[in-house]
Amino acid sequence: MRRFGAWPAWLFMALFFAAPLAALLPEAFADGGSAFARLFGQPLFLGALRNTLLLGVAAGTVSAAVGTCIAIELARQPAHRRQWMMTLLGLPLAFSGLVIAYGFILAFGRAGFVTQLLAGLGADPAVVGSWIYSVTGLGLAYAYYLIPRVALSLYPVFANLDLRPALAARTLGASRARAFWDTVVPEVAPSVLASACVVAALAMGTYGTALALVGTQLNILPLMLLSQVSDGGSDFPLAAALSLVLMVVCVIVMGVGDVVTRKRERRAVGAGH
Repeated sequence: MRRFGAWPAWLFMALFFAAPLAALLPEAFADGGSAFARLFGQPLFLGALRNTLLLGVAAGTVSAAVGTCIAIELARQPAHRRQWMMTLLGLPLAFSGLVIAYGFILAFGRAGFVTQLLAGLGADPAVVGSWIYSVTGLGLAYAYYLIPRVALSLYPVFANLDLRPALAARTLGASRARAFWDTVVPEVAPSVLASACVVAALAMGTYGTALALVGTQLNILPLMLLSQVSDGGSDFPLAAALSLVLMVVCVIVMGVGDVVTRKRERRAVGAGH
């Protein structure tokens, strides 16, 4: 790595971030930025922005909560058991959003395997199999591959966690819950929040899973963008402006986690000095 320095990373950023962004900016700001005025004037835009934020926050919160619990359990397991558990957790990350969506349809759709089993017990397949095509089903599909991402990213945090402050608090008479809240939570909370922000941004920018499960029934920014660049779309400046808005929203969400993490690192450095 010392031989090559940082230029591979800069080249990657230039090819896959700076170059596409440089192509979008002139298109979005053509005609004095009127595309943004048309975008903000659309009646569906504010609803799509609200739904995107709610979906991202919900998916990020659930994924961070469940993923944190799994990461704690991973850190407690012996090495041989932890290895196969991490292998199983990595499987959902190997599939695209479309494959995961179709898997959920085959399992929980109106003619899905689980739905048919419940129908054999007397449930109505039309009712039981309809929830997967709703916002709840979409959130569950997102959580399926976001939870492993959180768990695998937080596992090193809990594996290397110093438990001596918690043991000292217990020795001084604190309850298990109080010792955990006062010593462990402040240590891991920034990392958990950063992971939650990352997966929330991923949920906000994903469209494949949403397209397969809910189609155009759900008004979110990625599907709104897809409709602008599909065969029926012709307003490319508007599509470019919407792309920039979606990028800014995701960057802001990820930036929140980055700011919290940096503050925690600065406090740790200050305490060390």
